[in-house]
Amino acid sequence: MKKIAVHFGAGNIGRGFIGWLLVQAGYQVIFADVDEKIVEAINTQGEYEVILANEEQERFMIEGVQAVNSSKEVERLAKYISKAKIVTTAVGPTILPRVAEVIAKGIELRVGSAEYLTVIACENMIGGSEILQAAVLPLLTVEAKEYAKKFVAFPNSAVDRIVPNQNHENLLTVTVEPFYEWVVEEPLNEENAPEIAGLNYVPDLTPYIERKLFTVNTGHAVTAYFGHMRNIKSIEDAIHNEKVLFIVRSALEETGALLEKKFQFSHHEHQAYIDKIIERFKNPYVSDYVTRVGRSPIRKIGENDRFIQPARQFVEAFNETPKALAIAIAAAMKFEEPTDEEACALQKAIKEQGLDQTIEQYTGLKPYTKLFEKIRTSYHELV
Repeated sequence: MKKIAVHFGAGNIGRGFIGWLLVQAGYQVIFADVDEKIVEAINTQGEYEVILANEEQERFMIEGVQAVNSSKEVERLAKYISKAKIVTTAVGPTILPRVAEVIAKGIELRVGSAEYLTVIACENMIGGSEILQAAVLPLLTVEAKEYAKKFVAFPNSAVDRIVPNQNHENLLTVTVEPFYEWVVEEPLNEENAPEIAGLNYVPDLTPYIERKLFTVNTGHAVTAYFGHMRNIKSIEDAIHNEKVLFIVRSALEETGALLEKKFQFSHHEHQAYIDKIIERFKNPYVSDYVTRVGRSPIRKIGENDRFIQPARQFVEAFNETPKALAIAIAAAMKFEEPTDEEACALQKAIKEQGLDQTIEQYTGLKPYTKLFEKIRTSYHELV
């Protein structure tokens, strides 16, 4: 009998990245999702195709998968979790706490066994698994908490794979870039460290999380916001624009200086990493719309995300204001996109409350600090 893996989120990342690696590692993968069409398609077809976004357009068939509707089949899903070796998520930071209840139900059903379970949140955020653990543990009975303490681990992870905007005849087909990285912190117990090709365990995850968040996510967002300001439609076209490339490199030089000082990264090696990331943005097979990459600007300018977090740390590390990051934050605050709820809310706040109050409300920065002032000045200077 195959080992069971439950994966929350049957979207493109779920199918084209985490789910794929789990299937390759020999797991019976059960996708959990609220999208009835995707759940039905997975159960009907039992397989799907992954296409690599390169010139060769390599194709791989992922077979033997199942799906459960996580909102309508809670008890069934909990039973799968009670038998699983690993539970993973790729649902988005805001959705993550919502899956805690059914995970708790699954853990309750495991009480009395001596089976280990590893729960990994594969999200674009710092400490995702810890956040999930904090949501799960209060829902457990005393007995289940004791079981979880001994047998359940929630190691944090860092994931990196660009999934372009796409349309396929088959709902389940997904295109992903060839490059990927899945790094997970080493659990205390080796039993909570499943062997999965493509998953790398490290003793300290922080350098990998911040390197990815402050380079890939920051760079991608800067490309989107400055491309949007110049009426450029795609990430590929934006990064080929000299002015956009200049501000992207400038921002990544600032985050790079911070990362090199904080984690003792080699300057030569980190510069090569930045170059590799920019080349990924230039890949015509993974190019995306700037409006899609730039969506949810309120989350992106939040105090713990890709702009404010490195900007604040830069100030603390060097006692000076990061100019390019401040300009990038200002550009994010100018992002106008009628189809994006957060973009509309941000523009409404600026119009009704004023720029200063909006900056403070959404970034957590205090007025009259140098970083706050630089963002405000940059906002008025950007055209």
